[in-house]
Amino acid sequence: MKSPSIFGSLIGDDLGQLSDGSADFAMEEAVGRGGLVDQEPVRTFVGNVIPSRRYRLGIIITCCLLGIFFFRAGYLQIIKGASYRELAEANRARTHIIPAERGLIVDRNGVILAKNIPSFTLIGRGTELPKKDAARNALFAQVAAEVGGDALAWSAAYAAAADAPSFVLLDDLPYEKALAFAVHDSEIVGIDMILAAKRSYITDTAPSLSHVMGYIGIMSAEDYAVAKDNGYLPYDMIGKQGVEISHEESLRGTNGYETLEVNAQGKYSRTVAKQDPVNGESLQLSIDVELQKYIEQVIAARLQGTVASRGAVVAMNPTNGEVLALVSWPAYDANAFTDGIDQASYDALINDDDNPLFPRATAGKYPSGSTIKPVYAAAALTAGIITPTTSVVSTGGLQIGNRFFPDWRAGGHGITNVYHAIADSVNTFFYMIGGGYDTFKGLGIDRLMSCAATFGFGSQSGLDVPGEAAGFLPSPAAKTESTGEPWYIGDTYNVSIGQGDFLVTPLQIARATAVFANDGVLETPHLTLNTTKPETRIITSEVANIIKDAMRQTVTNGSATSMQSVPVAVAGKTGTAQWSHSSPPHSWFTGFAPYDKPEITITTIIEEGGDAALAIPISREILEWYFAGR
Repeated sequence: MKSPSIFGSLIGDDLGQLSDGSADFAMEEAVGRGGLVDQEPVRTFVGNVIPSRRYRLGIIITCCLLGIFFFRAGYLQIIKGASYRELAEANRARTHIIPAERGLIVDRNGVILAKNIPSFTLIGRGTELPKKDAARNALFAQVAAEVGGDALAWSAAYAAAADAPSFVLLDDLPYEKALAFAVHDSEIVGIDMILAAKRSYITDTAPSLSHVMGYIGIMSAEDYAVAKDNGYLPYDMIGKQGVEISHEESLRGTNGYETLEVNAQGKYSRTVAKQDPVNGESLQLSIDVELQKYIEQVIAARLQGTVASRGAVVAMNPTNGEVLALVSWPAYDANAFTDGIDQASYDALINDDDNPLFPRATAGKYPSGSTIKPVYAAAALTAGIITPTTSVVSTGGLQIGNRFFPDWRAGGHGITNVYHAIADSVNTFFYMIGGGYDTFKGLGIDRLMSCAATFGFGSQSGLDVPGEAAGFLPSPAAKTESTGEPWYIGDTYNVSIGQGDFLVTPLQIARATAVFANDGVLETPHLTLNTTKPETRIITSEVANIIKDAMRQTVTNGSATSMQSVPVAVAGKTGTAQWSHSSPPHSWFTGFAPYDKPEITITTIIEEGGDAALAIPISREILEWYFAGR
């Protein structure tokens, strides 16, 4: 039994052993920081527990993992560093487009035809909007309630936008609503308000200019698919028709941009870069808007109370091809389309029997009537078929087999040369120079159509608006292909007086008429002022002057003597074009003035106005106003 312990000592301990040199290890064990392992087998190193082979394998695996880690870190920071920096920058900054202001359109005297009115547009930025439907729809509902929008429509627009960077939520935002939104603009992520421009046209007072200028509108999905590579955004306005589309590139200008820094919540904090837009170039047209308006007034007044309701007038400078007026009647107001026309209004235009959307002056195809006779006379003179003194006797028409081809005057016109034939529109003379008769050899259909093509018929003139028609040049092959019937001499006779399948546009007749006013040179009509377009001499000055003199006689003693009331000398050609067995013929007049130094060529067609020869008084009234000093 051990002795009780005394404070400071151990009773009954073998203290003698502590001083025994052979027992030093006991002291070391008692007062040291570690024991003697070789004498205490239960306290060993890890290496003694894990087999050396497994230990080495662990080291290798650890090194491999570290190697992979360092390789991946190097790949992300060095090889892919640039792209990830771009992503990081994209998360930090947002670049917004600043739209360029569209160029003005003015007439030849500087009168504004199309201008821009500031407007506000609310757009959504797909990449910045909340990704979760609930959060995004809540944001749409909040903003829509504030500005008077339709949150459901916005959700549909978001879905339809697909991968487009931005899309329109609300166009033409009222000023008060825009101001209310602007107060919270910096706090709203994914929805922005931009200062845009609404196009305003003079077509509320000159509707026929809608066919000339066209209009602009928001791009369709098809438009955007084509235009996005040229820097267009889905909500950009783009030319749809007329010079708005043909001069889109110069009118549009170049957009600028603004780069904004965003904070962690995606809200804008400051502008870090900005480039101002370059506004579009103004476009000056050759159109005289006052002349255009007056032509509309004359047509509307003259057609009132008649069976006719449609027509077209082309006025151009014969010496350079500048188009002074291009009126298709009836017309429409292009302003209706700039905001997106409603379905009811559009249906009313489409279903209107008079088709006010149709640009008759450039796309209407009509039988030419006798307005083509100066062209065929020039062809016969050029080919040597006739001379200025060649005469034929008109007794009322020509009999070919069992068919009779009449003159318009019963009993005929008597002895006729090229001057009288044009002045009094003698059919017999043109039957003969076109198809021949008895021993007189005519030009034949092939040479007639070849001459017509030289004057620009059968092809577009090159006018700088889209949608121009080419007309139609008949041929034996075309007739056989379409009807299965051969070509007869009667077909050539009909074409020779401007009837049958030969079809022209009013612009083509005006262009051909200008050749005789312009000393035999064919000009390319154009709507842009102070531009040079191709011109070609197609007949000699001598031939041009013969026809010019003959057209003067149309006014002095022919079918258009009422034109003598115009303050200057006028030369011209009348025409009546049969087109239906049950409807009245079309009425034509084409001419130029002053006769000795032409300034203007005018061509008028009134559909179904031939019985009253309406084209003549309409053209006369226009020329009287034009040369009266206005």
